Amino acid sequence: MTPTTVRPPATEVLFPEGTSRATARVQLVDRDQDGRLLLVTDRTPFHPLDHTWPDQPADRGTVTFGGTSHPVLDALTGAVGPGADGLLVADAIPVRRGDPEWSFVAVHVLGPLDDAAAPVVGQDVELAVDGEYRAGLSAGHTACHLVALALNEALADLWTKQPRRTDCLGHPDFDQSAITTSRIEPNGSVDTYRLGKSLRKSGFSATALTERLDTVQHAVNARVAQWIAAGGAARVERDERHLDARRWWTCALPDGTARIPCGGTHVASTAALGSVTVTLDLSAAELTVHTHVTP
Repeated sequence: MTPTTVRPPATEVLFPEGTSRATARVQLVDRDQDGRLLLVTDRTPFHPLDHTWPDQPADRGTVTFGGTSHPVLDALTGAVGPGADGLLVADAIPVRRGDPEWSFVAVHVLGPLDDAAAPVVGQDVELAVDGEYRAGLSAGHTACHLVALALNEALADLWTKQPRRTDCLGHPDFDQSAITTSRIEPNGSVDTYRLGKSLRKSGFSATALTERLDTVQHAVNARVAQWIAAGGAARVERDERHLDARRWWTCALPDGTARIPCGGTHVASTAALGSVTVTLDLSAAELTVHTHVTP
């Protein structure tokens, strides 16, 4: 990266409200080691990849300036600190989100444009997100949360002692106790859970899960179908508007209000999911949950 002495304020993000288009002002222009242009603006509708928990892919779309639209090849999380190290991106960020001496910014990755064709600091640009791709990711992410809650409920009686944590609906939180990876896809997700020694010590019976896998799968599908039929309103709540602010997915369910920390995008109602199919695959040490949405 080319060092910069400019430390912009944190990016104001617009995606929690579902915004997909915005006019923004350029705050920083840099390049990566491959010569691609890195564009930071004061605000953005783009959801960037979270480098600490990369479950939801970045939005796709375009940025328009000088009368020409350019594809956004990627949208990443970046940070600018108090020193002269310049813009640091993704795994190169050395501090935790929320550090008061660092500005966390959304980085729009463009192709290797010539300097003469690149935007300049202070220039206004038009940002536009691919709505169809965003909608698919939002559906996949909302379904992922519903499935996690339904899975927690279906596995509640497989704990032999009181677990250390419960979810927002009061069930033992298998999801957060065992999850190792989560990958949101357009209209779906794949989540992997480790069934290792630490989980067994916490009181979860992996043996019982093996014996009841089909029953659990049926229960998860049935509960998610009920929640979709209820058509509960969903939204993303946040305490502030900048990129590194805390955000929560909140959804009205017949069982109560679900509220889960989440930095992604979501549909506005469970009814928008249409139907969801969940398949469970079990190996000796892992449970993989495949979720597919048919809007």
